[in-house]
Amino acid sequence: QDTLIVWSEAENYDLALSFQEKAGCDEIWEKICQVQGKDPSVEVTQDLIESEEEHIEEMPETSPLIDLPTCELNKLEEIADLVTSVLSSPIRREKLALALENEGYIKKLLQLFQVCENLENTEGLHHLYEIIRGILFLNKATLFEVMFSDECIMDVVGCLEYDPSLAQPKRHREFLTKTAKFKEVIPITDSELRQKIHQTYRVQYIQDIILPTPSVFEENFLSTLTSFIFFNKVEIVSMLQGMDDLQVRSAATDIFSYLVEFSPSMVREFVMQEAQQSDDDILLINVVIEQMICDTDPELGGAVQLMGLLRTLIDPENMLATANKTEKSEFLNFFYNHCMHVLTAPLLANTSEDKCEKGNVTGFFSPSLKSYCALLFLVDNYQTAQLLALILELLTFCVEHHTYHIKNYIMNKDLLRRVLVLMNSKHTFLALCALRFMRRIIGLKDEFYNRYITKGNLFEPVINALLDNGTRYNLLNSAVIELFEFIRVVNIKSLIAHIVENFYNALESIEYVQTFKGLKTKYEQEKDRQNQKLNSVPSILRSNRFRRDARALEEDEEMWFNEDEEEEGEAVVPPVEKSKQEDDFPDSYEKFMETKKAKESEDKENLPKRTSAGGFKFTFSHSASAANGANGANSKSVAAQTSPASSNGSSSKNATLTTAVTATKGSLVGLVDYPDDEDDDEEEETSPRKRPRLGS
Repeated sequence: QDTLIVWSEAENYDLALSFQEKAGCDEIWEKICQVQGKDPSVEVTQDLIESEEEHIEEMPETSPLIDLPTCELNKLEEIADLVTSVLSSPIRREKLALALENEGYIKKLLQLFQVCENLENTEGLHHLYEIIRGILFLNKATLFEVMFSDECIMDVVGCLEYDPSLAQPKRHREFLTKTAKFKEVIPITDSELRQKIHQTYRVQYIQDIILPTPSVFEENFLSTLTSFIFFNKVEIVSMLQGMDDLQVRSAATDIFSYLVEFSPSMVREFVMQEAQQSDDDILLINVVIEQMICDTDPELGGAVQLMGLLRTLIDPENMLATANKTEKSEFLNFFYNHCMHVLTAPLLANTSEDKCEKGNVTGFFSPSLKSYCALLFLVDNYQTAQLLALILELLTFCVEHHTYHIKNYIMNKDLLRRVLVLMNSKHTFLALCALRFMRRIIGLKDEFYNRYITKGNLFEPVINALLDNGTRYNLLNSAVIELFEFIRVVNIKSLIAHIVENFYNALESIEYVQTFKGLKTKYEQEKDRQNQKLNSVPSILRSNRFRRDARALEEDEEMWFNEDEEEEGEAVVPPVEKSKQEDDFPDSYEKFMETKKAKESEDKENLPKRTSAGGFKFTFSHSASAANGANGANSKSVAAQTSPASSNGSSSKNATLTTAVTATKGSLVGLVDYPDDEDDDEEEETSPRKRPRLGS
């Protein structure tokens, strides 16, 4: 075939010679044909094996078998010649195998071996070596079952000791029975399992030690022997998996650990290939995750070890990247599609709505978050809390190292909201794990994550945890304050605005650190900067930008065009002086505020009446005595009105924003209505220090 010469050896075994140039291939082909006595102009000279294989398939069951000589000492040479002669013909090998199987011939041969060895009949022993070796090369599993049975295997090994090419026979049986010792790494009481382990060891010894290294033409003769050993090992592993024994699991974990440490890429390649043939629930990684989840050790020793192995497997730092293949993208796609749902299952189950009802714990989220109420009662169990902490540790690792995949998963599953349910756990270490997960997300300074957090109001459980912690100076207190300090120092504007506008009323009483006052200062500085930008814009652009009401827009347009018609000969957009900017702005702003005020009144009339449970609930203490458990005896309702000051000292009508504040037993519930348009809030000419305090 151009630069290839191909041929077959025995069954299902093809070989090929490849040449760089066709001329060299043709030269070798001519020499081969010369030796074979064939015409080199013919492309195919080998047709014997193919025709014989087709003949085997069509061979009737009644086809005459090979007649075996009687099993006697004086016939051993004849038997040896027969066995050796059939190896080159697939049809004759098949017939000989059937004859040996049907007549129980192998056991009779092994009886002759014992006779020859007792008589020290060296010639007979040499013939028996050739016979047994030839039977192995017949490559038939049915014959292996007989030869490797407990009854026969040691006699088979004995026959193979008498190699005619050796001056003295080897002592393989002595090694197997006396030198080799079976060491039980774990106790094995199953007799069938023990027998299978012994058999596999001895057959492996025959293949690797006793039989000479096969030539390239003999290599395929032992393919079934290799398969026999492989399936024995599969059976042993399967029998060990039925075993519910801690020592067995520990040993299996150690073996898996060695494999992962030796070559994580090899393990990843295996599991990706496995996914093409198996269901998700029996994939190796999912089995590992399930073993981690189901660890019965109170200290979760096995789960910790397995979690470390999973971490190694999903670590991009040890993933290979070549020109044609990127292991990172392929494996992470596999992991997030087939395995991540198994890893997060306990976390999602322990923060689900129906479980919260069973726990009978009052909710601490606002109505928008009520489906994720309090922590599941199962988390009160220390072992469950430890497991969730392990899972969160792995997910935090994913946030740090898997940017694209974990982001999609968090957004699609609303995972952060579910994780923050655990902030209410009585186990502080679990609450800290949940907080650490959020801290890693914020630490990425990714605006996609920031919008997800602000839209979902996901700071609320964190602030609740801080306020519920009271005046206690502990790790939870420090970790929460560090989170907000990071936001302040890095100046994440979107998060600062969200925190100040929604939670500053609840946080302004915390004065032992300057973090929250610093956030307010950052917020006011940003507002001032925006106001300065706004003041530098011509009044005509400002007024157009401020208009939100369609009718007001139409009136201004008519006024503009009327003025345009009256002022003939002037430019369409006349030059505007600074004094005119200052004069025009109050009127435009006044019109905007009147429109906004009317809209707020209309919205309030349409709003459903809210109950005390319907607003944001902040359970926090206003004083040290309240933090220590003191509760106010009376509840009060306070209605406060504030008015924003107009910019640049210009007069304008005051717009009022009504805030209903209810303080009950050390808790504050605030209900505040705001315009829907975010641009309005940003562009109001309101002095930040005189703004209404924004509740949650």
